[in-house]
Amino acid sequence: MVQIPPIFWIVPVAGVLTLAFAAWLIVSIMRKPTGTPKMKEIGDMIFEGAWAFLKRQYSTIAIYSVVVAIIIGVIVAVLPPEEALQKAGYNPISIGWHTGLAFIVGAICSGLSGFIGMYIAVKSNVRCAAAAQKSLTEAVNVALRGGAVSGFLITALSLIGVTVIFFAFGGANTPELSPHLIVGFGFGASFVALFAQLGGGIYTKAADMGADLVGKVEAGIPEDDPRNAAVIADLVGDNVGDCAGRGADLFESTAAENIGAMILGIVAYIATKNVSWILFPLVVRGFGMFASMIGLMIVKAKENENAMNALNRGYYVAIALSIVGLAIAVHFMLGNWWLFGAGLVGIAASIAIIFVTQYYTESRYKPVQDIAEASKTGPATNIVTGVAVGFETTFATAIVIGTALILAYWLGIASGVHGGGAFGTAVATMGMLMTCPYVLSMDTFGPITDNANGINEMAGAGPEIRKITDRLDAVGNTTKALTKGYAMVSAGLAAFLLFQAYLDRVSFLRFGEAGKFDVVNIARIEVFVGALLAAMLVYLFSSWAMKSVSKTAGEIIAAVRKQFKDHPGIMAGTEKPNYGEIVDITARAGLREMIAPALLPVLAPVVIGLIFKYLPPVVVGVETYRWDAAQVVAGLLMIGTIAGIMLASFMNNGGGAWDNAKKMIEDGQLKDDKGNVLGKGSDAHKAAVVGDTVGDPFKDTAGPSLHVLVKLLSTITLVLCPLFV
Repeated sequence: MVQIPPIFWIVPVAGVLTLAFAAWLIVSIMRKPTGTPKMKEIGDMIFEGAWAFLKRQYSTIAIYSVVVAIIIGVIVAVLPPEEALQKAGYNPISIGWHTGLAFIVGAICSGLSGFIGMYIAVKSNVRCAAAAQKSLTEAVNVALRGGAVSGFLITALSLIGVTVIFFAFGGANTPELSPHLIVGFGFGASFVALFAQLGGGIYTKAADMGADLVGKVEAGIPEDDPRNAAVIADLVGDNVGDCAGRGADLFESTAAENIGAMILGIVAYIATKNVSWILFPLVVRGFGMFASMIGLMIVKAKENENAMNALNRGYYVAIALSIVGLAIAVHFMLGNWWLFGAGLVGIAASIAIIFVTQYYTESRYKPVQDIAEASKTGPATNIVTGVAVGFETTFATAIVIGTALILAYWLGIASGVHGGGAFGTAVATMGMLMTCPYVLSMDTFGPITDNANGINEMAGAGPEIRKITDRLDAVGNTTKALTKGYAMVSAGLAAFLLFQAYLDRVSFLRFGEAGKFDVVNIARIEVFVGALLAAMLVYLFSSWAMKSVSKTAGEIIAAVRKQFKDHPGIMAGTEKPNYGEIVDITARAGLREMIAPALLPVLAPVVIGLIFKYLPPVVVGVETYRWDAAQVVAGLLMIGTIAGIMLASFMNNGGGAWDNAKKMIEDGQLKDDKGNVLGKGSDAHKAAVVGDTVGDPFKDTAGPSLHVLVKLLSTITLVLCPLFV
């Protein structure tokens, strides 16, 4: 048994205390008043719709997960394992059931994360709406702490899950082998996260588009007007997409990236026999939990300030404390300050991408203002300007990710550690993930405030109350965009990390040691074709996801129009719309439409890898050209990652900019040449609504799902690596 460093106790302590902290937050939130009976009634309707959808969605996902777990277990059981695993006494059948079990555990934890995120958010939204009737400070407090419940529970589940399964699979005895046995955990989490993000994203954006186009554009009624039958479905969608979907997404991110970093630490462990290299990623995240808790507790918004400033203050405190925790972990575990520098690079990258996202999605800055200005001349110029802004964001995204990778790799090499370059990128990724609980809290803040705004509108709250929730809703749009940027950059760093882990595993399978398979030759025709297919996969996936939104939105629009036509009393306010019909249509369509795009990235790398593995070699005279399936899959990973990150940047930031350009006009911040305010109901506003509906599936369906796709490609090929070698 290896000697576990004493500092490792920070991991179980952080896990338990984080769970206790989340429980305390739940109690404090549930004690808050729920407002008027009408507000409570609306909140209950939202909860009922969200809960019904999630139960149906996860029942579907559970069936697919069990089937895939069995298939993965059988495939791994019939393939020859790494030589080191064989020498340690692991036979193929043992490795197969370990992988299948890890997949199921990862899938269950990811699903649980989605349920938790949705449940607490729905219980918080009506309380946030009630708090807004008291003060901005109280509303911010309720929304952020409600979001923090899911943020902290999800990251705690991830940390505890990876730790427990690592030691359950022999981590204390054979730490150099256990990370290879638990890769299925990350794959299971990725698999469920993709379905959850896609299904929730299709639901939320189809409902949002349907509600906006029929209500605001056609009928000329306000957003969240109770006469619009799609409003409840829209509010439900915020929870199943932005809460449940993003919760599963970031659970998967932290789990898969943790495991990838542990695999990269194996090289240094073999050279030094110091298990700290493998356990370091877990300890760093433990310190990040404490830093995020303290950062959250100091947030207190002032009545007349932008709530984003208050959230930023808490984030900066969490960042500062994370740096201290990183220094302590490096000192006691690695004793190499070059790697501390690599961790700082990851933290700096997270700060940089948040500033970039704020610049492109906040109404204080030129990009959003340009889109609002373009709305004066109609929907076409609004859309063209929004597309241009989205494309422009890829420059900053590429610079941040590229600079972070180069610096982290260079610092890793300078450390002098065996395999230090790749491990430097792993440390940078872990540094970035230290504040994940706080960032996820800010993300869930968005749908909570959005729902609170809708509840106040439907309950007939006065314009002064709506002014508070309108401000918070605009901030929520930015926090959601920030989290997507954060998830996107972490996906970029993690994809390189997991790519290195894939190369190491191929090397172990072919040569019995790491570092022998480290070149992917893009000049090989099959590698080029694999890379070409990877880029195609990203665009085809996005196409299918967006078509699903459009198709579902069409069904909603037709149903709402029919209600308006058949029941004139709805517009007169004498008859209540049938909210349940629209919720049911959206749920059925969302579940139906998520299947094909979700299975595409699961099956494509397997099919492409097997085609080139079994494609007959070309024999010309005495020369034989053999196709290298392992390199084909490596090329698919590299180009799929690059294409996915760039397209996600375009979609996330462009969509967020469109949304806040619409909000800017609704807040009366746009004027014509004569100084007249162009607000709600103006032609500029109608143009901005059209632009927002175009951006909705970009930023809340296809874009966030691409983060998961990038990591799913990495985890599935890592698990099935022996299939291609």
